[in-house]
Amino acid sequence: MTTRVFLDKAAPTAYKHLGAVALDVKNQAEHAGLGRIVMELVNVRVSQMNRCVFCLDLHTRAARNAGETDRRLAVLPAWRDATIFSDEERAALEIAEAVTSVAGEHLSDEQYDRLRHVLGEEKLTVLIWAAITINAFNRVSVLSKHPLPKEK
Repeated sequence: MTTRVFLDKAAPTAYKHLGAVALDVKNQAEHAGLGRIVMELVNVRVSQMNRCVFCLDLHTRAARNAGETDRRLAVLPAWRDATIFSDEERAALEIAEAVTSVAGEHLSDEQYDRLRHVLGEEKLTVLIWAAITINAFNRVSVLSKHPLPKEK
């Protein structure tokens, strides 16, 4: 079995800068009025799509700590068919999926305009950055093959 380089450990300065971007996005989200649950739904959905075990573990726990329910987390992959997500959450999840699958179907001009109408420009911008950031973290963890941490 090949031992992977833990990219975060091998290039700590780059990883530190990525963490600074994440902190800035978190601060912008708070300023824009985006709740922690919305942000964690984005993190979890993107991590599901990227099959990032480490980030899924981290962000499902963070979502629960923010008040998210197991029921909503369980149906998150099928959010389009579930009626338990708000318009803002649905818009955030649509952005998350579009940013994650940018090589496939990403946001058309019509979708972008609709999302801007639902969210406003500030929230739209923050959510795009949030999806970009968690995608970057997913890639670090997936390519490093970060293991699941031991349960406490």
